[in-house]
Amino acid sequence: MSEKIVLMDGYSILNRAFYGIPELTNSAGLHTNAVYGFCNIMLKILEEEQPQYLAVAFDVKAPTFRHQMYPEYKGTRKPMPQELHEQVPLMKELLHAMGIPTVEQAGMEADDIIGTLSVTCKNQGMDVVVVSGDRDLLQLADEHVLIRIPKTKRTGTIIENYYPDDVVALYGVGPREFIDVKALMGDTSDNIPGVPSIGEKTATSIIAAYHSIENAYEHLTEIKPPRAQKALGEHYELAQLSKVLATIKLDCELGFTTEDARLGELYTPEAYELCKRLEFKSLLNKFPDMQSEAPKAAQVHEVTDLNETDKLFARAAKADTVGLAIETREAEAEEPGEALGQLSLFDLWSTADDEVPSASVLQLARVALALDDENTYRIYIPDGKASEHVKNKIEELLVHARGKIAFLDVKSARKFLEIPESPMIWDTGIAAYLLNPLKNSYDYDDLARDYLAETVPSRADLLGKAAGKLDEEERARRQGTILAEEARVCRLAVAPLQTALLETEMYDLYRDIEMPLVYSLDRMEKEGIRVEAQELEEYGTRLAGQIDVLEKTIYEMTGETFNINSPKQLGEILFEKMKLPGGKKTKTGYSTAADVLEKLAPDVPVIARILEYRQLTKLKSTYADGLAAFIGPDGRIHGTFNQTITATGRISSTEPNLQNIPVRMELGREIRKVFVPKDGCVFVDADYSQIELRVLAHMSGDQGLIDAYRQAQDIHAITASQVFHIPLEEVTPLQRRNAKAVNFGIVYGISAFGLSEDLSISRQEALEYIERYYATYPGIKTFLDGQVEQAREQGYVTTIYGRRRPVPELKSSNFMQRNFGERIAMNSPIQGTAADIMKIAMIRVDRRLRAEGLQARIILQVHDELLIETPVSEQEMVRKLLQEEMEAAADLAVTLEVDVNVGNSWFETK
Repeated sequence: MSEKIVLMDGYSILNRAFYGIPELTNSAGLHTNAVYGFCNIMLKILEEEQPQYLAVAFDVKAPTFRHQMYPEYKGTRKPMPQELHEQVPLMKELLHAMGIPTVEQAGMEADDIIGTLSVTCKNQGMDVVVVSGDRDLLQLADEHVLIRIPKTKRTGTIIENYYPDDVVALYGVGPREFIDVKALMGDTSDNIPGVPSIGEKTATSIIAAYHSIENAYEHLTEIKPPRAQKALGEHYELAQLSKVLATIKLDCELGFTTEDARLGELYTPEAYELCKRLEFKSLLNKFPDMQSEAPKAAQVHEVTDLNETDKLFARAAKADTVGLAIETREAEAEEPGEALGQLSLFDLWSTADDEVPSASVLQLARVALALDDENTYRIYIPDGKASEHVKNKIEELLVHARGKIAFLDVKSARKFLEIPESPMIWDTGIAAYLLNPLKNSYDYDDLARDYLAETVPSRADLLGKAAGKLDEEERARRQGTILAEEARVCRLAVAPLQTALLETEMYDLYRDIEMPLVYSLDRMEKEGIRVEAQELEEYGTRLAGQIDVLEKTIYEMTGETFNINSPKQLGEILFEKMKLPGGKKTKTGYSTAADVLEKLAPDVPVIARILEYRQLTKLKSTYADGLAAFIGPDGRIHGTFNQTITATGRISSTEPNLQNIPVRMELGREIRKVFVPKDGCVFVDADYSQIELRVLAHMSGDQGLIDAYRQAQDIHAITASQVFHIPLEEVTPLQRRNAKAVNFGIVYGISAFGLSEDLSISRQEALEYIERYYATYPGIKTFLDGQVEQAREQGYVTTIYGRRRPVPELKSSNFMQRNFGERIAMNSPIQGTAADIMKIAMIRVDRRLRAEGLQARIILQVHDELLIETPVSEQEMVRKLLQEEMEAAADLAVTLEVDVNVGNSWFETK
């Protein structure tokens, strides 16, 4: 059996990976997507081909023989984006660390190096596999040379394979004839001139018939079409030059032998350390022998005796820092009523897949305690009585511990434990989020990598795809490993996290806002909000009827019966059958996105019906049907409110998303009618008025905007009066609407294009509005420009309370990304400060409700709004309390104003 060599085109594969995988950065801000994608392609190829040799060829920036022949020749590579350029030395470093040679030589392109090596290796009796994203290399294909062209996406890598027959099947010409096709048609990316007036189709038909440019020229009078005949006759010399430029050299002099490419051990300690630095978690799993090179994990001790458990907790109470992790299980309730209070918490903590039985409660299954650097203790709890005993011991520890107690997620743990509100309780996940709010995960393995320089197996590594195939014993063992690692890592991470929070001046933010908020959110989740299930069902039925009517109307107006929910079918009806303007065809059909249809709606009645149909179907599926699945046995929805999701610091809502209840259309607003208070209570709703604009006035210090607010009049009318230089009483509704759009648009860094789209005016008019606005409020322009400059210099912007929002987009080579970064830099300090103020307000309201012994409780937080469920007898006290606490949450240059309303449903409060 022949030996095999893989030859990879370095820059080509890096380029494919860079554009195929969305931007990735490690914790140090280093771009890594191209290197990550390259490695995945390389390892996939190695696994499939099982070669004995591997080499990677790179271009070197130096004139080649092609430049001497044709000075305009570009040499295959367009200028690299900076984010890709900085990854090239990283890629070479990793290849060398894995013992893989890179071949590069001045005056030679990677294509020529690969062409020469492919011939050399083939002549030595080897099979050759060439891997490149450049189809020029198809000319090398023969029975012993396979060309593989990868296409990289986040979902995986697809690789096209080409032997000579495959090239003929795809292009109608053989590999060597492929050179002549390219020579005739030219290649603008390489500056290969080609023959004017001959495109790919014509070039292919000519070469398929005559097999070469030279033979075609000999039969010039037979060439069709006539324009191609004329072009080839007039530009034959140019065609020959193009052929030389397009031909890969097969005889370069290289100081490289095939033995230099022999594969050895790829997974070396040097490669392991580099993959760790680059944070390639999936690749680290391929280094089985390197785990011993990482810092050794603490020894795990199994504890099953309750007396030993008690001694362990006595030791924990004296430790400086304790890492704590718990695992729960479902069990039958001893009393019929015991289950009711636990049912709504089941989904958050049970690892079972089945629905919770009617008499189910949660019990502790295991507890992990990390007390020092050397030892972690895992307590196994076999029955309910022992579970209750250990739970009591944990809660005693949480009250009486001398040192810090570190959890990964305090709010989740509070679903089962009584965790006191104390500065000694640490939530390591929230601390890590504050330090880098752009990440999508703050699990224990992330903390280990980012703050301990360790690589530990993640939950997915231990219980990922293989989880369903594990027997009960192995699954329990792996869950125990997760628990022990979580406790150990949380304990060790406290010190570096605290140091980092102090260095970034976010410790006060963590201690005074984010940690107290954990408890307020937990109480709110446990309260939940009552939903009238019957009314929700009736609402869904009403929607279904209106959807059915709309569907028939759309069929009548288009004259076709089709799937309205299918973008492909809808696009064909609108842009092919009805010939509507503005059709944008993509690979999958015409775009029927909302922005495309909204432009057509004013002039095409059926479009308005289609948009309404979409709104109603979304209402039915997401809210009428979707919300019903979340109603618990107590008749209430207990949603989850997240602190570590948004980059700006806003609270988000999931399971279900109660912050996204529609408000723009009347039928959407009506969904709020099904949210009602319990018997004997009402809802009190408090909403900040224009909080982000008020924050902008304060942060910018613009005296004009501050004065406008201090006049306590209609801010949009005042802005219109000042921008358009007309008396306040003469401001028209249209002028006020335009001023309102600019007021709120400025907060989000709106462009002239965006404003023109919002107001349906020309871009020039929109630009004039914005310029007038900045002339009226010059301090705002100075402030926003300053935020962008700060983000460029420091890499982040901050809120009034010190919350940092990194803005890596400003370093992008992509113009659209940089523009997006500028908008982030302008908006994040404003939106983030507004979010901080709302968090402070929520904490103040929650504390005061409990301090004054009121039964009223916060049951919902939606952006700038708090919804309180209160006994009727307390409503006036609660109204006053909300007004006082929310308005006093921040001391700004302008007053915070709060709109408070009372109702018998959420709908009535709005």
